[in-house]
Amino acid sequence: MSNFIRNLSRRTIVQALIALPALSLFRNQPAIVDADEIVEINGWILRRSDLA
Repeated sequence: MSNFIRNLSRRTIVQALIALPALSLFRNQPAIVDADEIVEINGWILRRSDLA
């Protein structure tokens, strides 16, 4: 393992560290929602399509 780390260039390590926060942006993609889904907002029971 130490041989592998020793062979990595400083530029490769920096690029990998920069890429890690960018990958977290793609993990939190909003789920596809159904327009007829029923939701409660402030005590009101509504269809999601009524909110648009």
